[in-house]
Amino acid sequence: MFSRRTPAPHELNRLALALAARTRPFLDLTATNPTSVALRSGEADLFDGARSGRDARVLAALADARGLVYTPDPKGILSARTAVSNYYAAVHGALVPPDQIVLAASSSEAYGWLFKLAGDPGDVVLVPAPSYPLLDALAELESLTLHRYALASEDGFAVHAAAVEAEVRRAEAAGHRVAAVVLVNPNNPTGTSLAGAELSTLFALAKERGFAVISDEVFVDFRYSDRPGDVRIAASAPGAEEALVFSLGGLSKSAALPQLKLSWIFANGPAGLLDDALERLEWIADAYLSVSTPVQLALPKLLEHARGTLDAIWARVLHNERALRARFPEGGPVTVLPVPAGWAACLRVPAVRPEEDLVLDLLESHDVLVQPGYFFDFPFEAFLVVSLLPAPEVFREGISRVARCLGVPG
Repeated sequence: MFSRRTPAPHELNRLALALAARTRPFLDLTATNPTSVALRSGEADLFDGARSGRDARVLAALADARGLVYTPDPKGILSARTAVSNYYAAVHGALVPPDQIVLAASSSEAYGWLFKLAGDPGDVVLVPAPSYPLLDALAELESLTLHRYALASEDGFAVHAAAVEAEVRRAEAAGHRVAAVVLVNPNNPTGTSLAGAELSTLFALAKERGFAVISDEVFVDFRYSDRPGDVRIAASAPGAEEALVFSLGGLSKSAALPQLKLSWIFANGPAGLLDDALERLEWIADAYLSVSTPVQLALPKLLEHARGTLDAIWARVLHNERALRARFPEGGPVTVLPVPAGWAACLRVPAVRPEEDLVLDLLESHDVLVQPGYFFDFPFEAFLVVSLLPAPEVFREGISRVARCLGVPG
C-alpha cells in the first residue's frame, strides 16, 4: 500500500533509540541551528549591537504590506532574484544574472527539483563520501539510485575528478545512466573546498557523458582558509558554460535564518541547453510555488543585514575550534582534522571499538551527544563529528567529557 521510497515506521538506529529513551539532560555537541545556540552581543559585535535590534530588523522586513497580495512568479519575485544576484556580486565577486536564478523553499527542495529535472526513475546520482547523509533520502524520494564517489582522505578529503569519472564509467558499464553528480563545496562535515583544476576536468566529463553538475554551496560564506585555486561558485567558474551546472545557496546559512525557508538555484550552461533547463525548472517550480511572498519581499534587507550575524558565527566557530585543539593537541591519540570551512569539526579517534558503541557510551555514561563518522560515510573508523556552534561553556564541558571518555589526560 505504501511507496518503497518511504521507510517503514519505527526503523530507528541504536542512537536514535537511546535518545528517545533519555530521561536526563545532556550536552548536545550536534546542534547546528543558529537560532538556538545562544549567540551573544560580545561575539564579533553580534547583529551590529544588541540581538533585539537585529530581530527587529528581521520582523520589520517581513512586515512589507505588499506581502498581503499574492502575485506568484514560478522562478521567484524579480526583486528577490535581483537581491540574490547582488549578494553574489558583493560577497563573492560573481556575475549572476537574475534570470538564471530560481527560488525554492530550501536546499532540500532545490535538490528535489533538480533531481526531477535531470533524472528518470532508476537513474544514478553520484554524491561524495564523506558528506551530508540527507542526500540518500532526497535521491530515494525521487526514485533515483544513489552511488558514492570517494573523497581523497590523503588529501584532506578533497574531490578528485578521476574518482568521479571512475564511478561514472562503473555505473555506465552496469547499464545505468548517470543523471547528475553532486558536489558539496565546501564539504559538510570536512570543510574541504573544490580545486579549480578538478572542476574544469569535471565540467569536461559532464559535457562528454551528458550529466548535470549540482554544487551545494550553502557553507560558502563560512570559508576560513582557501587553497590557491579553490572554487567558490561552481556555476560561475571558468568552463561552466560548457556543461549544465547548478549552484545552491540559501538563507539558512548565508543569513543564519533557517526558519524563513528560502533557498536559490543559480543555473549556468551552454545557451540552448541552459534555456531548456530553465524553462523545465520553471515548470517544476510552478507546480509547487513554495516560497512565501513576505520572505521574498524581505530578502534584500535580510541579505543586507546578514553580515553581523555571520561575523558572530565565525567568531563562535573559530573560538570553539581553538578550544578543541587545545584539549586535543597535536601528537596525541586524537587528531582534529583541519576546519577550513563550515560549522563542524571531525575528530579521528583510536579505533578500539565501533563508533556507534563509543557514541552510545558518551551519551549514556557521560551525558554528551556527538555524531559517529559512519553517519557521514567516512571510509574507515573511527571518527567523531561535533558542531562548533554550541555556546563556548557548553562546548568546553562537552569536549572535556569526550576527552575523559577517551582517556585523554588534561
